[in-house]
Amino acid sequence: MSDLPPMNGQPAPQGPLVLNLQYTKDLSFEVPGAPQIFSTLREQPRVDLQLDVQARPIQEGGNVYEVSLQIRADAQAENQTCFIAELTYCGIFTVTVDQQVLEPVLLVECPRLLFPFARNILADITRDGGFPPVMLAPIDFVALWQSRRAEGGAVGTA
Repeated sequence: MSDLPPMNGQPAPQGPLVLNLQYTKDLSFEVPGAPQIFSTLREQPRVDLQLDVQARPIQEGGNVYEVSLQIRADAQAENQTCFIAELTYCGIFTVTVDQQVLEPVLLVECPRLLFPFARNILADITRDGGFPPVMLAPIDFVALWQSRRAEGGAVGTA
């Protein structure tokens, strides 16, 4: 194979979904009962999770979007808060699909690509905070998207 430039000076075609960049937009970890919580904790904390997906165009009329995966983990044990972790993990995507499939691509496929990285960050921050790592189970983003649509139309796109 040769390293010839693309024909007619045009860039090589790319797929309908390209992840250009991913980053942590916001990360917060709080242990309100520290340091006493570490000496009094006798049971594994129960972790309540909240998950949200948002998408917004980066440029007016363009095909570049910021998709954010927002995760909040509240851990409780023995009627006290052990920790609160909040993460907003984002990706900048170039999406070239028909308008009728744009919403599921942005709210299902894009967060599916971001999820493993967000999962690792949440596990690391909880472990580094002195607790067992929070290991998120795989998320069914199709079911999440469908349930939100059933609640009231196109949800999550700004």
